[in-house]
Amino acid sequence: MDRTGAFEAERPRLLQIAARVLGDRGEAEDVVQQAWLRLHSTGSAVENLPAWLTTVTTRLCLDRLRARTPVPTGDLAGATAPDPAEEVALADTVGVALQVVLQSLSPRERVAFVLHDSFAVDFATIAAVLDTTPTAARKLASRARARVDRPVADGHRADHEVVDAFMAAAREGDFGRLLALLAPEAEVDADDAAVLLGTPVRISGRDAVATFFDGSARAALPVLVGTRPAAAWFQHGRAAVLFDVTVTGGLVERITFRADPDVLAGVVRREGAARRS
Repeated sequence: MDRTGAFEAERPRLLQIAARVLGDRGEAEDVVQQAWLRLHSTGSAVENLPAWLTTVTTRLCLDRLRARTPVPTGDLAGATAPDPAEEVALADTVGVALQVVLQSLSPRERVAFVLHDSFAVDFATIAAVLDTTPTAARKLASRARARVDRPVADGHRADHEVVDAFMAAAREGDFGRLLALLAPEAEVDADDAAVLLGTPVRISGRDAVATFFDGSARAALPVLVGTRPAAAWFQHGRAAVLFDVTVTGGLVERITFRADPDVLAGVVRREGAARRS
């Protein structure tokens, strides 16, 4: 088999690795294309092509994680923007809660964890990718696994990560990310006081809810209502409208706008919560 055929046989696996490491289907496509360009341009013999491609692809991902800036990928004429439906499929595969937690890992921890736990890559290979020792690679994966396991075991922490990720996607107009964080039957509703302030009475379905929040909620701040994470719009230093978010299985299932004074009286700011996720 020639290099082109061999690469195409490896492309699905490389795309899975890149998508899992980066959490972004579009970037994963770019990275895999760049790996192909590197293979195409190398004049050296490649004895173990799958291992070579894994190393190159993962190092390109590591560069992306460290910089999060566009990387030239050669002539990609005709390439299309990522389909939001593909982003949803990626979220279904990876798990939204896991995606969110992975974003909190260092680039090296993220690479070590994904390669070993998701793709069973041995630590000697991971060490070569990260330019370290197998023992150090094992420690990186172990630290990452501990951080991933904590939010999964702690429902409140996982919920707050999902709520903050959703609000960040709303502010930034990241439609694909909004879709990925919403349950298929997601709904928005409101209490009577919030309706009087102009909030919608009801919105049903993932697409409709994502469209409503796309580029909105820029002034919403992270709060707690009781012990539950939420967000709220403040006016003159006081909560005016609560975004009461229900998270089920790592996905936003319902958002209820509340402006009832008795409810707002129990809203408190979440100290130390980041405006961006």
